[in-house]
Amino acid sequence: MLSARREAAAGTRTSARSLLLTLLGEFVLSQPGAVWTQTIVGALDQLGVEEKAARQALARTAADGWLTSERVGRSVRWSLTESGRQLLSAGAERIYAFAERRPDWDGTWFIVNVSVPEALRGLRHRLRTRLSWAGFGSPEPGMWIAPSAAHEAEARAIIEELGLGGQAMSFTARFAGIGRERAMVERAWNLAAVAARYEEFIATFGRLRPSGPDEVLQAQARLVHEWRRFPFLDPQLPPRLLPPHWSGTRARRLFETRHAEWDQPARQRWNELDAGNG
Repeated sequence: MLSARREAAAGTRTSARSLLLTLLGEFVLSQPGAVWTQTIVGALDQLGVEEKAARQALARTAADGWLTSERVGRSVRWSLTESGRQLLSAGAERIYAFAERRPDWDGTWFIVNVSVPEALRGLRHRLRTRLSWAGFGSPEPGMWIAPSAAHEAEARAIIEELGLGGQAMSFTARFAGIGRERAMVERAWNLAAVAARYEEFIATFGRLRPSGPDEVLQAQARLVHEWRRFPFLDPQLPPRLLPPHWSGTRARRLFETRHAEWDQPARQRWNELDAGNG
């Protein structure tokens, strides 16, 4: 197996802050107690993060109000604040709910038309970024679509936050007889790019066989960290709108299988490391 250090050197897209949040969400959120600095720094080191960057990530996360520290002798223990727990709980809910199977679709589209002048490019970029993250696609300029009216509340919040309420309108509809629904979907979302990312995930974790406690801990952290990206990449379209043999389905099954397989030994190793650093 390639070590985490070699993966990082090869250009794996990671950041100390992002990996820290993955570790906190996976191994600290479910526990009531605190965790030693060296446990976190050591785990990040095994994931390719240098000590200086790890400590800076801890400091920034604490400055944001998500962690609090307690000095015990010459060592420091870290605990999640209430806002930190809320943040990570919401993230965990999104990650694991994303892995669940979706109910059958009734064919209803939620559509938003919002006009932003070409001169306001920064505002247009923020709107595109926020709506894309919310699962919307844009088949035509100014038109955003999502396959569920459940997206309305999030779209409303985004549009009002950006001050675009006066330039927007929304409605629900079913695709009619002119044109092809699949062609609209292909214009709205780059599903080929999403499928390619799923194939990378399958290739990496399908063949990964960690051989010891530390490697299991690393593998579980990497698994969750990589899976965290997909709720922001995949619009979670109904099966009938997806290409045949959609790789996202295989990736979801692989995530569920590997996560269940590695969960207990990874948590056990984390607890052992933290006990040893006390």
